[in-house]
Amino acid sequence: MGRGAIALARVAVIVRAPAGWLWWSGLAAAGIGVLVPGLTGRTIGVLAGAALCLVAACGVFAARRGRYTGLAAEASRAGKAVILQDRSVTLRVWRRAHRRWLLLAFVAAVGSSFALPAAGGLLMAGAALGLWAKASWLGRWERAHESLLWVRTESAGRGGAAGKDVRGYLTTGVAAGDAAPGGARGTGTPAAVRPTPAAAARR
Repeated sequence: MGRGAIALARVAVIVRAPAGWLWWSGLAAAGIGVLVPGLTGRTIGVLAGAALCLVAACGVFAARRGRYTGLAAEASRAGKAVILQDRSVTLRVWRRAHRRWLLLAFVAAVGSSFALPAAGGLLMAGAALGLWAKASWLGRWERAHESLLWVRTESAGRGGAAGKDVRGYLTTGVAAGDAAPGGARGTGTPAAVRPTPAAAARR
């Protein structure tokens, strides 16, 4: 990294980072849980899990939305001395930093099936749906404003893209980076011939 350069990660990509893992491991935990009779029985466990899935999805989607909106409204344009972190790198860094917690969540979800079969796994799946919905909501903001939201990597390291250490967002044009609005995998220009951060920021 050059002198004075700032490393930036996409806000929406950070939001989406745990979603895929939570979804598939949640479904796996729910599948295992269905095989366990549990204290309440499978029917009650699955019904309770479905309710928890809905509550988790709505809760995760609504959490900190005001904080995201405020940071986005006050975002400033990224300068030339920025390095835009690739989507795959952002995902890998986040999951590596949180892999113990993710593993513990899976173990807890499977263990909870002895009380409420499948409920813990469906709760995790619901959290994943909420994260995808929030990333899509951010994507709609980015499309409406024709700007992509970025955050300094060191600021988002602990509390996430809207944590207390985050002082503000930066924006670039929609051609910057390798992820589409909302943080999904991009389908445009390959990374090898992508515009430089400075050129993309001016678009």
